[in-house]
Amino acid sequence: MKFAKTSARRSLIATLTAAGLLFAAAAPPAFSQGVETQIRVTAFAQAVAEAAARDDDLAAFYRARAFEGIWTGTDSDAVMRRNAFISALDQAAQHGLPAIRFNTRAAISLLQGASTPAEKGRAEVEMSRLLLDYARTLNSGLLQPRQVVSHIRREVHLRDRGEMLDAFMDNPNAMLRGLAPSTPEYQRLMQAKMRLESLLPRGGFGPAVQSTIRPGDQGAQVVALRNRLMAMDLLGHTVSGRYDTKMQEAVRSFQESMGLEQDAIVGGATLTALNVDARDRLESVLVAMERERWFNNLDRGDRYVWVNLVDFTAAIMDHDRETFRTKSVIGAQAGDRQTVEFSDTMEYMEINPYWYVPRSIINGEYGGRVPAGFEAVDYRGRIVQTSSAQNVSVRQRPGPRNALGSVKFMFPNQYNIYLHDTPSQSLFSRTVRTFSHGCIRLDDPHEFAYALLAAQMDDPEPYFQRILRSGANTRVPLETPLPVHLIYRTAFTSVDGRVHYRNDVYNRDARIWNALAAEGVVIGDVSG
Repeated sequence: MKFAKTSARRSLIATLTAAGLLFAAAAPPAFSQGVETQIRVTAFAQAVAEAAARDDDLAAFYRARAFEGIWTGTDSDAVMRRNAFISALDQAAQHGLPAIRFNTRAAISLLQGASTPAEKGRAEVEMSRLLLDYARTLNSGLLQPRQVVSHIRREVHLRDRGEMLDAFMDNPNAMLRGLAPSTPEYQRLMQAKMRLESLLPRGGFGPAVQSTIRPGDQGAQVVALRNRLMAMDLLGHTVSGRYDTKMQEAVRSFQESMGLEQDAIVGGATLTALNVDARDRLESVLVAMERERWFNNLDRGDRYVWVNLVDFTAAIMDHDRETFRTKSVIGAQAGDRQTVEFSDTMEYMEINPYWYVPRSIINGEYGGRVPAGFEAVDYRGRIVQTSSAQNVSVRQRPGPRNALGSVKFMFPNQYNIYLHDTPSQSLFSRTVRTFSHGCIRLDDPHEFAYALLAAQMDDPEPYFQRILRSGANTRVPLETPLPVHLIYRTAFTSVDGRVHYRNDVYNRDARIWNALAAEGVVIGDVSG
């Protein structure tokens, strides 16, 4: 194709060539006065080059292919790519992704509506852009966590876009199948989502229970309870109108799945949880699926500590199987005390720890002074006699009244958060345990320590107790440091497929749901 000899056209050629967006059919002849460069560029290729120029990854991909298309051809490979991607888009809603953004009909119309080479070139790039958007969203989430909730400091690991394009070219179906999290948790959440969606058109869980129910009661409210339990798959079919033994067992199972006292009395927190409608539960499941996508490319480790903040537990996991669990207390609900979400690596435990009081507590609770029973330490670690906490560190010596108790578990981080013992054991009897300044207090810290040390010694308990009795501040390194994941899951599953729900104590999942809805994630209007 020969360009007219005008300054504007020369400028266009120079600009596109400099950007690597035009390709020569052959080496251009030498310039001589009155002879212009011969450049052959099809309208399709030029449209691809111009459309891809806004995206470095797409520009590099198409440049490497000499701007040849992958979607708009009639060859069998192009047909296979189109069919594979259209089929994947058709399943986007099953993953809780916005159908309006990943719209099968819109993608088909985009391809069918392109008739000229230039239109086909633009459609070509738009399809690749849609593929990358779909791939990243399904693989690592729709949202940027910290932009939604500032206390989520989790780093989302993103797959390289160029590598995803290459993988798609190698095997479209395999690449698309490998995008979503492959964890059993994600698969069970998807099943729970489908189950809840099937209930919505039928009235959800049915009418709410209006009053407290105790064993032996009967009447209309017991019937309402019976019907909700059956809809939740907690009770087999029955026509009983009495709150009998089978119904009580179903309520205990419900209470266990909610983290509540298993007393079979339908009142208080149990009645509130029981009357949460199916739509709200579905929102929690969709948020949990998004949170699982944020974890998708993170290596959790063969052995790791798993702290679900809203479950108020800390667990040790070996090859994704729970081998130890204890109750926990987390940060208070005030914004400056909430426990943040992040992952780090536990390196050591400290037996008979000092408590170095954070500056925020010194200023906020002790008026900038050294409280009675504490000591001031200068920058060299020397104890100094002063009542003012200015220019010194303030610490509490090891002992039975130490705020950290007898042991702390350290994964050094910028948030100054760690796991530790506490002298305030009465708090573990509460259902909702949001009382700390942000750290995680453990109900059974000694057993937690034994479980950790069992990986590096045969009999850890005597070893731990000997150090504890000495009263000496002692650091014990973990021979194999292990990941620690502080998570926040108001909906999670167990291996039997049951879904467990917890209260959104920091109101984080509500904000995540609102952000998902703003991106186009939709639930039907029927509630129950």
